[in-house]
Amino acid sequence: MTDGMSQLRQPVGVAALIVAAGRGTRMGGAIPKQYAPLNGACALRRSVEAFLRIRRIDAVRVVIHPADRPLYDEALAGLRDPRVLPPQDGGSSRAHSVHLGLESLAPAQPDRVLIHDAARPFVPAAVIDGVIDALDRCEGACAALPLVDALWQTENGHATTSVPREGLWRAQTPQGFAFRRLLDAHRRGDGSAADDVAVARADGMGVMLVEGAECNYKITTAADYARALAETAAQGRSPLRLVEEGGRG
Repeated sequence: MTDGMSQLRQPVGVAALIVAAGRGTRMGGAIPKQYAPLNGACALRRSVEAFLRIRRIDAVRVVIHPADRPLYDEALAGLRDPRVLPPQDGGSSRAHSVHLGLESLAPAQPDRVLIHDAARPFVPAAVIDGVIDALDRCEGACAALPLVDALWQTENGHATTSVPREGLWRAQTPQGFAFRRLLDAHRRGDGSAADDVAVARADGMGVMLVEGAECNYKITTAADYARALAETAAQGRSPLRLVEEGGRG
């Protein structure tokens, strides 16, 4: 195998694909949010290290924007784990980027793949493990949290109709799947899906929801980034220690 795959232990049971090709326009800033500094380690570095903590992860590949290679190299500088493969250039949409990442992993023939947003840097190990475990019972699994707030439809800024929240969940990542099934689903898809659960369900795959974590939030806005800065500053610890403690309270 080429592109760094010859260094992987065989067979490849679980591969992780970290999606970092977005531009982060909602947050603003001079660089994409996944590379913005977070007290010693950016979101991408923290996300990669969170997955490297899991012994069952055999390979990690990051999908990046082609213009971001210098930022990627800086973010992962000094990380020598042989499971980290060279980055894959992404596409014009999230779904396209994931598809390209999956195609790049195909030579390794992993049994399972986890898709994770680089902008969720505080994912606890228990959540990652929970998604992997769920794949023993279903061909797809997604970290998620049930909605607890009241929901309202609005018109011109005014509440109009209450929306029942029973059975509604907030999807997070990682989202895990049987590798070949997800790759085939992406090949048949139109590239417009918001996440990989949508790709899987459109192709008839079953997807189980696994309890996520409130600390596994996605850095999307300037307020999210300020929260992440405050939390990492208060912890004053290494990225791995922060992730390890992130789901305890």
